[in-house]
Amino acid sequence: MGGVLKQERQEDKRKRFLTFLKQIKTWQLFLSLLPLLFLSATFLRFDHLKMIDLKAQVEKADEGKAADGTDLPQAEIDQNIRTALKKLRDFSSSHTIVNFLEKNGHTTLTFGTGPIYLEHQYNRQATIALREAESKLSQNPDGNPNGNIFAKAMETCKPQAIRNGWGWNSPGYLNCMTGVINSYPATDKLTTSLTADLPPPALYRYDFVSPIWTPSLSGITVLLCVIIVITIIIRLIIFAFLRLALLFLK
Repeated sequence: MGGVLKQERQEDKRKRFLTFLKQIKTWQLFLSLLPLLFLSATFLRFDHLKMIDLKAQVEKADEGKAADGTDLPQAEIDQNIRTALKKLRDFSSSHTIVNFLEKNGHTTLTFGTGPIYLEHQYNRQATIALREAESKLSQNPDGNPNGNIFAKAMETCKPQAIRNGWGWNSPGYLNCMTGVINSYPATDKLTTSLTADLPPPALYRYDFVSPIWTPSLSGITVLLCVIIVITIIIRLIIFAFLRLALLFLK
């Protein structure tokens, strides 16, 4: 008996809901769609601005500078970068981030942060690798038939650095040094242990992708907009079909 009453109540609720939907006019759906579209765009914009702010925090952590402009210890820099990246990753995975990226003159729509390059962190690690390789070579100068290739690289790159205003850890100086070093052919005596073990640049590139839909404020309002648009389209199709049917019946 209880199961029958429960089923009847559910059926009654379904009928009342369908009756309520039928009472809503199409023009009312259009009117309700306008503020929802505005809210959706606003919430998506807020999410995008928050992503930009978190992205700026990653870039600031990558610089490795204290408030007074002094260099932070490497361990603290690493921790700051990990914390900033985690915040950005968590936010990107829980919000819908609509982003427009320009590449090769073309603008594309994407969902996510877009590429993030830890340029300063890479330069710091590359500089450490160069110094370690130079130290190893200075301890075994006779092992290189080409002489001290680091000294030769500095002779070539130092004037360019002075002319272009490069710092010792700037990308231009590092690229010049590695280019000159790699121009010497490897031999059995000059092993790879004496070559600067530069970190792969791909390890310092991040690109967090966000889901197309999330149960956030922006996601809920977008979902409501989609439901209303689909409802309007279905009603217009039914209306057009009925009009055609009436024409054929006349």
